Amino acid sequence: MLKIRCTILIGLLVTALSLQTGSADESRFVDHSLLVAPEYPATWPAAPFPRFQITHQRTIGPDSAYNVDVVLIDGNTGTQLDVPPHSVARPDLDRPKSGPLGLAYTDKIEAWQFGGEACVVDVRDLLDQAPKGTSPLVTREHVERFEEKHRELRFGDVVLFRSDYSDRYYQPFPRGSRYIADILDRKSPGYPDPDPDCMEFLATRKVMTLGTDSASMGPLPTLAEPTHYAGLKHGMIWTEGATKLGELPPTGAFYTMLGPKHKDGPYSEGRAFSIIGGDLPKRLIESSKAKRAIDLSPTLEQGLPLTSPGIGTGNHRQVYLKIDFLYSEYLDMHHHTHMMDSMAGTHLVPPAYSLPPTDAAVPYAPEVRGWLQEYEREFGKRGVSSMTTDKVPIEWTCGEARVIDVRSLIGSTKRTEWPASPEITPQHIKAYEKENGDLRAGDVVIFRTDHVEKHLKPAPQDTALWLDPLSGNAEGWPTPGPATIVYLKSKGIRCVATDAPDLGGVDPKLALMTYWALGSNEMVGVEFLTNVGAVPKDSYFLFAAVKIRDCHGGPGRAIVLY
Repeated sequence: MLKIRCTILIGLLVTALSLQTGSADESRFVDHSLLVAPEYPATWPAAPFPRFQITHQRTIGPDSAYNVDVVLIDGNTGTQLDVPPHSVARPDLDRPKSGPLGLAYTDKIEAWQFGGEACVVDVRDLLDQAPKGTSPLVTREHVERFEEKHRELRFGDVVLFRSDYSDRYYQPFPRGSRYIADILDRKSPGYPDPDPDCMEFLATRKVMTLGTDSASMGPLPTLAEPTHYAGLKHGMIWTEGATKLGELPPTGAFYTMLGPKHKDGPYSEGRAFSIIGGDLPKRLIESSKAKRAIDLSPTLEQGLPLTSPGIGTGNHRQVYLKIDFLYSEYLDMHHHTHMMDSMAGTHLVPPAYSLPPTDAAVPYAPEVRGWLQEYEREFGKRGVSSMTTDKVPIEWTCGEARVIDVRSLIGSTKRTEWPASPEITPQHIKAYEKENGDLRAGDVVIFRTDHVEKHLKPAPQDTALWLDPLSGNAEGWPTPGPATIVYLKSKGIRCVATDAPDLGGVDPKLALMTYWALGSNEMVGVEFLTNVGAVPKDSYFLFAAVKIRDCHGGPGRAIVLY
């Protein structure tokens, strides 16, 4: 144990020295996402759009070793992604606005289109320059002004309209009513947005991805749908409700918008961010433009085993539900919200998932108290943390992808020991390093098991993913033990990912120790990936969870660019 602790200290010292001596042009991340919380104007305020809700279903204590949350979240919440079916009708409807892009839902958009080179069109001169209830219009002349000053727009660019609207008006209620509600009630000027002709002009430049720091890409009161259709009919996608666009240079930054992969979703809640400085933005921009991208997130669909059924009756997590609330006759489609466990599908594991916020004694169940004593004898004092999803820096969940194939462990446990998961040990990591080179600070370690890829199926084939391993009717998926987490920390690793359902496995004791080790070492997890076998060498991993305040999980989307 002393040797492990010394290794950690040496690794941390090396990391600290590298940060102190780093060059001024190192890459840094900028979060462009609004905070989602009940007291913010995160959702569209008009009826019948549902308000965002988070329920802390279980908290760390005698009946749970974890903080467990359920969220009710509409795709039009906070910083959000629009895709063509928002306005383009399905081809089978044979209507004037029908076309193949009416099927380009959030689960069908290819990963390369989510990012590109940020081109910031400054329209701050339009802010509040319109009558109450009306949006000042961004026209093609504003775009041409950008081109005259910088360069002509082209395929691979992400055009971002910067008015600083969200920076100024996205505030807690009652001031937050100024963000959307006061415009609808004609009490305040509308947010700046492009008119349809501006969208048509951008289409001639082959621009496929846009963003705005307004609440919507649709000017009020009458041009919202015409502007949407003018862009979406060309296959464009865009961010609505971005923020902090003023931190970007006019060109040169890499920008991306990642959101949960809802089946047949015409829009999605999401997380937008940029990378500026250093060599990384250019590399990622070139990859996106060349369409060298791989999606690592499975589709979220009602009926799939996306959340844990737990061990024993009554211990299941909230299943993923799609809830229709408003029917669009023209699109023959319901607007919908989702209720789900915050760890449904691809998701983040923040330190506060398994750690209490203070050193105050936790009234764990007697069995768990025994596990804690054993853990602290071996690995030192269990930590504390208030780091929920909204507080995890995005750069912690992005980095060079280091895929460690642990499929050789499958079948290594004895049936008489089930429920059990094969344990990934430090020796497995060292064997990988001997063949592939040492892990480096900032790398994202991804364990390849192929478990989700093989077993994510609807009923009656749905038991193989979670239920059979948890009940001891099948072997569990390979998982890292706490010693492995400690070793990875010594190498400067912040993020550990897996294409298994979770990093804990099916043994409750080993699972809790693994999560304690993650949280206590200020590390995070990304769980429930798929398609990891397709990741080539020299790939860069990008993941971001929806920025939900006080959330102990966080749905998101993972991709790699190569």
